[in-house]
Amino acid sequence: MKQKYSLLFALVAILFTNCTDVDDVPALYPEYEEVKELSIVDKNATTETKALYSNLWAIQSKGFMFGHHDDLWYGRKWYNEEGRSDTKDVCGDYPAVFSFDVSEIMDDRYQNAANAIRRKVAIEAYNRGEVLTASMHLNNPLTGGDSWDNSNKNVAKEILTEGSETNVKFKLWLDRLADFALNLKGSDGKNIPVIFRPFHEHTQGWSWWGSSCTTQEEFIALWKFTVNYLRDTKGVHNFIYAISPQIDSVQGRDNFLFRWPGNDYVDFLGMDAYHGLNPNTFTSNLFTLSRLSKELKKPCGVTETGVEGIQRGGVPEKNYWTQQILTPASGQFISLIVMWRNAYDPGESGKHFYSAFKGHASEKNFIKMYDSPVSFFSGDLPNMYQMAEGLTVN
Repeated sequence: MKQKYSLLFALVAILFTNCTDVDDVPALYPEYEEVKELSIVDKNATTETKALYSNLWAIQSKGFMFGHHDDLWYGRKWYNEEGRSDTKDVCGDYPAVFSFDVSEIMDDRYQNAANAIRRKVAIEAYNRGEVLTASMHLNNPLTGGDSWDNSNKNVAKEILTEGSETNVKFKLWLDRLADFALNLKGSDGKNIPVIFRPFHEHTQGWSWWGSSCTTQEEFIALWKFTVNYLRDTKGVHNFIYAISPQIDSVQGRDNFLFRWPGNDYVDFLGMDAYHGLNPNTFTSNLFTLSRLSKELKKPCGVTETGVEGIQRGGVPEKNYWTQQILTPASGQFISLIVMWRNAYDPGESGKHFYSAFKGHASEKNFIKMYDSPVSFFSGDLPNMYQMAEGLTVN
């Protein structure tokens, strides 16, 4: 575990270094009152889920948790090796956040043998005290295509038609997810909390739930139907519900709230950020996300990001981690930044990777980010499943 200092200390030090007069140092979020109470979508959420929610809020004033999708399952040159992690290979510690996908647990791929690995590493992450977040690249329940099949604009409408074939199928898929969630238990015997982000990147047109296939009313109804069914019908009380629009260019508040289901149906403000090598764009959008988090009193974070191949025009970005991630995130109010996956490719025939691995040109720079007092990895975390001091969640 590396030593951590408060974000306030680090930021003030930076500000004083660059300002000639103390009056030039701006206050941190002076327009917002101190938050002592948070509200969660599921009023019957487990004790551990509410505690995690409180810590997602509390950690934002100290720094951000580093995360990586599928990091514990496979990496650039390895697959399903006990205790292995590309992140750990580079810096000696696991990511603070483990991201994975639940679609193959739910749809017609539910008998995939890989689901046992997915469950195993998720439990291992929780047992180490890490945070879990799950996306959902769900197949198209109407056409039989994949999640990128946006050929039919009636999918959401059919799901929402009680008794229809698609409605019955979708509820069966949610039943499987509920079974997974209710039987996902740590070594302490408790249900493992998961930041669940269904229907991600709904601002885009690529998916059957996205902007090209649903109306605003249909998307909101689909979101509420999913939450109500899992929470009220199936009794899943270990989910924190996250929304994650894709924000690739500088956007304002309204774009972050695109097709907003309502404050009573969203716990966590996410952002999938594929802005390329443009730290100014990232900085601006992180600032907007931070302010919105304060305004709505909901924790926030970057639920997906990265540059494929960590390169510019075929040349590796050796300073990617300090220039493109750490600097934009410093001084913000966000709980996590999750990199997209490193595809298993031992022959290195392709460039589908988004985080560092042993031998990559950015490895040394990744360690600089790891050493920063505002980046949190597994060994830096407080007890995320014990209520944060000074906060209550209802």
